Amino acid sequence: MNIQITKPALQWFKEELNLKGEGEFVRFFARYGGCGSIQSGFSLGINQETPSVIGAKEEIDGITFYVEEEDLWYFKGHNLKVKFSRKSEEIDFVYEVQE
Repeated sequence: MNIQITKPALQWFKEELNLKGEGEFVRFFARYGGCGSIQSGFSLGINQETPSVIGAKEEIDGITFYVEEEDLWYFKGHNLKVKFSRKSEEIDFVYEVQE
């Protein structure tokens, strides 16, 4: 599984989560409820926390975006691309099938 964060999405994270850079972490995790598109009854959450066992990660500007190994099941053969929607002014999660 790969994680990709676009530059506009990175800027959104920096502003919304007050991220400065080096040594900071953003976790993507499976949570019960919400409106997810790849696992019925679950959706993707985000949190700032130090990792335990990283299953997938992407580091940009010193910020590590990651998924814990225990949450990899949620992605079910998909990569995660995080984009910024100018229309809604929010981030969008795009799930792309792994090749």
